[in-house]
Amino acid sequence: MDHGTYIEHEGRPALRFERTYRRPVSRLWEAITDPGELSHWFPSKVSMQPRAGGTIEFSGDPNLGATMTGTILVYDPPRRLAYTWGTDELHFELRPDGDDGCTLTFINVLEARDTAARSAAGWTVCLAELGKHLSGLVAEGPHSDGAESWKSHYDAYLAEGMPSGAPIPGMDSTD
Repeated sequence: MDHGTYIEHEGRPALRFERTYRRPVSRLWEAITDPGELSHWFPSKVSMQPRAGGTIEFSGDPNLGATMTGTILVYDPPRRLAYTWGTDELHFELRPDGDDGCTLTFINVLEARDTAARSAAGWTVCLAELGKHLSGLVAEGPHSDGAESWKSHYDAYLAEGMPSGAPIPGMDSTD
């Protein structure tokens, strides 16, 4: 299982994931910026103004509820993209890797340390859907019946000692 790691990013708690794909950087850039492509793997529907300082809007995520708006922090095609997602930040970096391959480094800068295991499990499921989509397999998104089990990833992160304790939407009695 490709797990993320808990890190500090500029003094804040964060998660780091790295994946290598046998696809060119341009293909990965499309997968992380095009709303139609994002629908196969990202937890929300996305629309964005493709420029630094532009607005990005998220909707349709059952765990977010209402539509949420963020700001694009970095828009440097086809290598770097970063934006706010609630109180978190999402950073994507794409690097060519060998013969028409690409390495994606994804960092989720967290609002709070105790959200690490919960968020890591979610992003692990999302990135598995991205991998399926890029491989030409059916990928209907992280909330679909065909997606990997969030709970099994969460349990694995807990077993590894990743920081936890944040409420889990849909599972905690406080919802």
